Amino acid sequence: MKNILTICLFCIAAISYAQENKPTYTAQGDLVKATYYSEDGSISTQGYFKDKKLTGEWVRFDNQGNKTQIAYYDNGKKVGKWFVWANESLKEINYSNNAVVSVNTWKSDSKFAVNNTP
Repeated sequence: MKNILTICLFCIAAISYAQENKPTYTAQGDLVKATYYSEDGSISTQGYFKDKKLTGEWVRFDNQGNKTQIAYYDNGKKVGKWFVWANESLKEINYSNNAVVSVNTWKSDSKFAVNNTP
């Protein structure tokens, strides 16, 4: 009897652990809003698709809900200004037609930006 109870508890724990936080997709006009989740259930990434291609603003979050990246796409290509927060800095990456045009980095301990144009 003790073995059966142990096996049942193990099966319940295994099923609970195996469940994934599957993405959700919501139609919004001609766009599909996609939301992806971390293992802890918090939102990890959110953005839009149009005709099965990334479009518009895409945002990534850490487990505390803070933005770590804002990105923009047009017909699946990287465009515009992207912002990436990492530790003590903020990077602004400028894209045009899927290619990096320039990179600016701001650090919290400095009063100026560094431009790293490729």
